[in-house]
Amino acid sequence: MLGMSDESKHRAAIHERVRQQHSSELAQDYVEAIHEILEGGSAVTISALQKVFGVSHVTVIRTLQRLQEQGLISGTKSKEISLTNEGRQVAERAIEKHALLKRFFEALGVSDTQADADAEGAEHHLSEETLEAIRRFLEQQG
Repeated sequence: MLGMSDESKHRAAIHERVRQQHSSELAQDYVEAIHEILEGGSAVTISALQKVFGVSHVTVIRTLQRLQEQGLISGTKSKEISLTNEGRQVAERAIEKHALLKRFFEALGVSDTQADADAEGAEHHLSEETLEAIRRFLEQQG
């Protein structure tokens, strides 16, 4: 970044943040789905995850292997897929952010279905500062 202007450095930092967010987005989506399946009282299977994400068997297996390497899940070999403590924390944080953003979009007058879809995309890309501002805004609205 030698020879870059302050503005260029700032923009490069923003793009780097977005790249990092994209890399963790898939992991967050998977652990969130696994959490929801487990909370619903069902076993987490590859076919269940295929249905959630609309992807192939191979894609699910590869993603689960990466999640296990990252320490977010366990049991991919035994077919009893579960979340580690870290995986559960990631899932609960993603669920919390999703619910907050959905409430925010609905407060703006967005339909339930669209608010849910928009929250799914936005939950991965907003800073903690922005999320906290949204939280405060919603508290003020009552």
